[in-house]
Amino acid sequence: MKRILISAALAAALSATAVHAETLSNSSVVELLKVGLGDEAVIAKIKGSDASYDTSTGALIALKGQGVSSAVIAAMIEAANRKAVAASEALSVDSPDPAVPHASGVYMLANWLSQPRMIGIDATTSNQTKTGGFLGYALTGGLASMSFKAVVPGNSAKAVTGSPRPTFYFYFDQANRGGSSAVFNAGAVTSPQEFSLVKFTVKDDRREAKVGKFNIGGAKAGVMDKDRIPFSATQLRPGVYEIRPDAALLAGQYGFMVQVTTGGGAGMSGMGAMSSKIFDFAIAPAAGSSAAK
Repeated sequence: MKRILISAALAAALSATAVHAETLSNSSVVELLKVGLGDEAVIAKIKGSDASYDTSTGALIALKGQGVSSAVIAAMIEAANRKAVAASEALSVDSPDPAVPHASGVYMLANWLSQPRMIGIDATTSNQTKTGGFLGYALTGGLASMSFKAVVPGNSAKAVTGSPRPTFYFYFDQANRGGSSAVFNAGAVTSPQEFSLVKFTVKDDRREAKVGKFNIGGAKAGVMDKDRIPFSATQLRPGVYEIRPDAALLAGQYGFMVQVTTGGGAGMSGMGAMSSKIFDFAIAPAAGSSAAK
């Protein structure tokens, strides 16, 4: 009798595991409908089961062509959206493990803390462009260059590290199934190679970085090669990169900058039609240095 009870318990456990592990897909929904289950029964099954549906436009058209009703398709879309929201809510905001899914964005690894964590760096958009060297440009008839600078409000970044070679992690939209976000222009930016690492010149209430120049020879938009700070990017998995500067950075204000054209043509007017998205950080002076006192 005891042996029978144990066997029954094992069978029940295996049955429960199989039911729990079942995952519906587009093809399984079509099969359920083909055997004669009505829409109400299939929709009830959809609501009570885990699922991995393809809800792209082409897949939905194919489902309709196979005779799946609009009500069943709507239930599949709703289930897929619920799963995407749940996955998005489960994303970590500070886990130091880069293998753990994070929300899209740029993170600095705070490995100097007793409990290491990632610090998210908020994106700053610089729509203000300041000109410099206009007098020299005017006096030389355009032989001397006039520079254009992106301006970031405030004289210091919120994210601060004492490490001269900090580690960063870029999580692009395609790293997560939860869809795109506005952090990287809704998926338009997909690689750290599209960014320039720059050092800002600090003024009283702002930070500035050169993002172009104009002279008699024409205009050049973007960070000049001599102003770029080299860094290395290692792809850990699709959409996730580990970033480190190639050399130690001096104390100061820095940022990863990507430029977006917002309109305008060539020449000076076109230069003014650039906006910059910046992920800024600061390197604190080393303890005991004159700058730290």
